[in-house]
Amino acid sequence: MTLPADVTDAAPTVEPATVAVIGTGAIGQDLISKIHRSPLLDCRLVAGRNPASAGLRHAERLGCPVSAAGIDAVLAAGDAFDVVFDATNAASHLHHWSLLEPLGTLVVDLTPSRAGQMVVPTVTGVAATTGRNVNLISCGGQASIPVAHALAARFPVRYLEVVSTVASDVAGRGTRLNLDEYVATTRHAITTFSGVPEVKAILNISPAVPPATFRTAVHARIPGADPAAVRAAVDEAAEQVRSFAPGYTVTACTVVDDRVTVALQVTAHSDVLPRYAGNLDIINSAAILVAEQHAARLGRTAGAEAVR
Repeated sequence: MTLPADVTDAAPTVEPATVAVIGTGAIGQDLISKIHRSPLLDCRLVAGRNPASAGLRHAERLGCPVSAAGIDAVLAAGDAFDVVFDATNAASHLHHWSLLEPLGTLVVDLTPSRAGQMVVPTVTGVAATTGRNVNLISCGGQASIPVAHALAARFPVRYLEVVSTVASDVAGRGTRLNLDEYVATTRHAITTFSGVPEVKAILNISPAVPPATFRTAVHARIPGADPAAVRAAVDEAAEQVRSFAPGYTVTACTVVDDRVTVALQVTAHSDVLPRYAGNLDIINSAAILVAEQHAARLGRTAGAEAVR
């Protein structure tokens, strides 16, 4: 699937969308940096729970208003934000969405809550076609689903297994709280976007030193798989993902009898993350793309009344 036109080509007079971020862990810090670099997004609030958190200090250095009141700070803002990013955990997101839904804002959910419409940019596009809650599934989902979808669209895939490995020091409290939801949501999304009913999803948290770069292996059973055709499908899918996540690479693609293995690696392109934290970079890059396209669709020009 071809991504929508590059949002950076939008007219320079477009007024940035107002955004808020809930969550100040590692994923929140990188998200704040990416928002700060975007010409289409204006960070008006970063909300956490710990007033001494590194995330709030990072946001302050970038000139973002901050609060330790969490979701209450978002609700207390004078005007509803155009976009709210939720970088907390799955259980918290369900509560946050119940409060944000009446406000008409676009909520971009970076937790595996499965509460909203699942989006994988190169598979689904980035627009929220139903409701205003976009769910980005998981880091493993964002890495694996483009390849799983490409294989299932071309070949009779009988089984899919996705194994992702993240470094322990970038698997924060939210990730560890979400382990069960991560597995269930990733598996559900792979089945949804591939049509393959027999799917397994696994997440490994690696304590290795030096830390392991984020990697995902997609294993598939494809009777009569042609190695050249498989590689062509995988390379095409990977090239599309690199349009917004440049650290996404295919490190191996093998076919032995009916067993296909695709090894993927994602390195982070970030101001605050180590290069091995590609798990955070790919989901945040998808989140920014969703928000930028929403900002472009709002079609506001500087000094003009909002058009919704």
